[in-house]
Amino acid sequence: MAAVVDKDKCTGCEACIDICPVEAISMKNGTAFISDDCTECEACVGECPSQAISV
Repeated sequence: MAAVVDKDKCTGCEACIDICPVEAISMKNGTAFISDDCTECEACVGECPSQAISV
């Protein structure tokens, strides 16, 4: 199961995009979108300043 983004908390800062080692995160309509390529490494969870990402 891939990481999940809480769209209400995501501010669109893109910090998670740069930290993802498998490039599984992109932006869609101003919020982060995590594809099925996610390996659940949780790097994005710790990087998100608004705590919008969980596994």
